[in-house]
Amino acid sequence: MCAQLTSEDEGKDVVDANGEKIGVVQSVRAGTAYVNPDPGVTDEIKSTLGWGDADEDTYALDDHRIEAVTDREIQIRR
Repeated sequence: MCAQLTSEDEGKDVVDANGEKIGVVQSVRAGTAYVNPDPGVTDEIKSTLGWGDADEDTYALDDHRIEAVTDREIQIRR
């Protein structure tokens, strides 16, 4: 899915394929969601998502990793 994210998606939870919350969309810029990860998100998950160094503790969410967008959350692929 190539999601068309907007500022209306800010504040949505980001969940993995199992429904586990991994963060919250802090902002959307130029169609890219910037996620503030939950403190419990492990380095392994961050590495899998390609989340290295980022600006202000937020990480860009690659839209090719998005499985679905609902009214309440953004689900990422395995």
